[in-house]
Amino acid sequence: MVKVMSVSVLALAAAILLVTVAKIPVAEGVTCSPMELTPCAAAMTSSSPPSQACCAKLREQKPCLCGYLRNPSLRQYINSPNARKVTSSCQIATPNC
Repeated sequence: MVKVMSVSVLALAAAILLVTVAKIPVAEGVTCSPMELTPCAAAMTSSSPPSQACCAKLREQKPCLCGYLRNPSLRQYINSPNARKVTSSCQIATPNC
């Protein structure tokens, strides 16, 4: 039951991101798309630790985080307690936007 619920939450979060987000331009070489953070979805929606792939994507997407925080549709995910735990576990400083 819990696994089905967490899969449903993950699917809902992915659907919301797909529907509400356009690519956000930043520094050359980085494509800001929240879908790039898919490897972090499980860690951000549960208490599971982030994978190495998640931490690598967070480092890659770090220049995009302020743009995600400014987006009302994404802010709640990027600024959630679990997301902060993930960035802390990956040793990525929370940006001051």
